[in-house]
Amino acid sequence: MSASSVNRRRILSLWLPRLPIDRIQRFFGSAGLGKANHEPDIVVIKDNNALVIHALDEAAERLGLYIGQPLANARAMCPDLKVFDADVAADAKTLSDIADWCDRFTPLVALDVPHGLFLDITGCAHLFGGEAALLRTLVRALDRQGFAVSAAIAGTSVCARTLTRQATGTIVADGGEAAAIDQFPVSALGAGEAITTGLRRAGLKTIGDVASRSSHEITARFGARFSTLLAHALGQGDAPINPRKPLPDYIVEKRFAEPIATDTMIAMTLSRLADTLIASMEKQGKGARRLEAAFFRTDGVVRAITVETGRPVTRSAVIDRLFRERLDALADPLDPGFGFDMVRLSASRTEIVVQEQRDLDAHVHDNDEIAALIDRIAARIGGKRVVVHLPQDTHIPERAVWSAPAQHHLAAAMQAEWPVRTESEPPLRPLRLFDKPEPIKVPFATVPDGPPHQFTWRRALHAVVRVEGPERIAMEWWQQDGKQLTRDYFRIEDAEGLRFWIFRDGLYEGETFDGEGKPVSPNWYVHGLFA
Repeated sequence: MSASSVNRRRILSLWLPRLPIDRIQRFFGSAGLGKANHEPDIVVIKDNNALVIHALDEAAERLGLYIGQPLANARAMCPDLKVFDADVAADAKTLSDIADWCDRFTPLVALDVPHGLFLDITGCAHLFGGEAALLRTLVRALDRQGFAVSAAIAGTSVCARTLTRQATGTIVADGGEAAAIDQFPVSALGAGEAITTGLRRAGLKTIGDVASRSSHEITARFGARFSTLLAHALGQGDAPINPRKPLPDYIVEKRFAEPIATDTMIAMTLSRLADTLIASMEKQGKGARRLEAAFFRTDGVVRAITVETGRPVTRSAVIDRLFRERLDALADPLDPGFGFDMVRLSASRTEIVVQEQRDLDAHVHDNDEIAALIDRIAARIGGKRVVVHLPQDTHIPERAVWSAPAQHHLAAAMQAEWPVRTESEPPLRPLRLFDKPEPIKVPFATVPDGPPHQFTWRRALHAVVRVEGPERIAMEWWQQDGKQLTRDYFRIEDAEGLRFWIFRDGLYEGETFDGEGKPVSPNWYVHGLFA
């Protein structure tokens, strides 16, 4: 074996040919389907305004039915068919759940839509007793869950995928891809009906026949895309798979011969994994900003719990506390079912930790305590719900403050510079600012730029006794979107002592007219309330 092939990837391809019907049978159980009475079951989907078979079970296949066959023809052959409508979204969700379960074998799992998966098992097969043992374990587990599955292992994803359609269970040694698929029909490559028909008309019936021709001849007649597909199938290079999830920076996990189910054992396992994770990151001077605990149940269900931190975590005690807060606050509590046979802790976002002199700086300690408090609150209610307010360089009132996640913008919030209020002067902005200004009715006001004498807001009439203003604010012309460009704001106090911040949208001197030629006065709004 050449030195270049030693480092080649190993890809395990899974194909679930009856996924739609298997999903339905698992949902209803055998008693609710035709299988209990030896009746064939099929799933149909609309294609060109006609219902055709989308998936079928073994009984239907033995009767000669096939995928793509019109339902009318199938009923003529078998009047006792049990028919179900296709649910592509539910099938995709089931495939995604199976992919989550496959994370126990490798974190590099990619979808091969509509009914397949790719697992990059490079360097990890020995953890399961070798590639053959891993393949058997995976297939048997999926079979126990009620899925028909075909699997194969090869050095490229295209070759492995081809083997799942023609020779399930095959394990091809690195470099043996071309010989393994030599005698398969050209349709096994999945290149499409047009190319397959063209190859057959040219007398190329097997993959070996096609491989015997020169690459430039194949490219000239069938295109570069097919030529690349053929090269990958023969083991001559391969396109990388696209994993569903990015590979975490650090992963530690614990497998159990006997599943665990108690809160004590779960907490103890997480604590030990946290110690191991911190030790691994400490060797490279890093801390974790995003942590995920994944719990793999024996029945295939996977539950993932994520926590994020504002600053890199370098102590296992902090990880314990954050996950304890997160688990205690779950609206849907962690259900062990028949137990977890594996628990994984991963750090998917890490940073280099800079050592600082912190003993003599009280502000640094205060910031650390605030950051720790934010992390604990975020672990309970979610990071998006814990926000800080940052000033923005704009004079538009509703855009002057930006609400940002506190975990990611705490440092900016600590250094933010807000307008300083003048002593002994009333505030220029209200304590409560409405997200959206609320309209008010103003029967008359002093023109051209005076305040109203009274106004109605929320069905209550307010008589104006004191006024401060106007404060004229012009809207940004590049964001006007067809609206008025000028607002005149007033600080208003009514006879009850209530203080409002109201504005007139537009100017009286620039009156507009309706369809009948009558002048239309500007609209008035209340934008906030003073204390």
